[in-house]
Amino acid sequence: MNLFEWLRPKAKAAPLSSEQERRLGQLHAFTSLGEHSLRQQRWVVVDLETTGLNMSRDQVLSIGAVVIEDGAIDLSQQFEQTLLRVDHKPGPAVLIHGLGPSAIAAGNEPVEALLDFMEFVGDSPLLAFHAPFDQHMLGRALKDSLGYRLQHAFLDVADIAPMLCPQANFRQAGLDDWTGFFGLHAEERHHASADAMVTAELALILFSHARRQQIDSPARLEQCLGQWRRRKQSHSF
Repeated sequence: MNLFEWLRPKAKAAPLSSEQERRLGQLHAFTSLGEHSLRQQRWVVVDLETTGLNMSRDQVLSIGAVVIEDGAIDLSQQFEQTLLRVDHKPGPAVLIHGLGPSAIAAGNEPVEALLDFMEFVGDSPLLAFHAPFDQHMLGRALKDSLGYRLQHAFLDVADIAPMLCPQANFRQAGLDDWTGFFGLHAEERHHASADAMVTAELALILFSHARRQQIDSPARLEQCLGQWRRRKQSHSF
């Protein structure tokens, strides 16, 4: 990308249709995590495939999600969509996620795909592995395409795991490290739906560990995560 391309203002998104505006206005607002049990909470476990890892410039290409409800993965509630990106030029990331030009050309319009996803999410909190990246990329996509501000809770399984299982003694562990630690097997990796599924399986194991440690509500889990991060940060100085 040359300097002139970098400085060129982004094209404005097309106005939403009246039907899209209606759907946008009916999206559920998220309030806060509650004191009910982890088992009672509906969780949406999400994974994104993107054009790259630059959180300012790269785009969401694919969204995969599964639901944890009543203490189990609900296979009747799954989401997977590839987003149409008309100006997308394949980069090195295609070697990882495999989303080539034909798959992107056959994708759904971003506005429709993102509305579909947020309707799927409803008012549920989200889980992801390395959640800050997914949260930022999804939030930016929603803002750019819908003018929508993402406010849902986004809990990071990559932090929940070492908080609850310090005996693993991992440094900067990835999803493969934790699935191996717990003996999980991923049929496919670096595919949004497959990664969301294995993250959900990992989350269920971690919820069981949380309950044994008297962390049995979404609000309590969020509180403990915040305390754990602050301790970790203070020890790094």
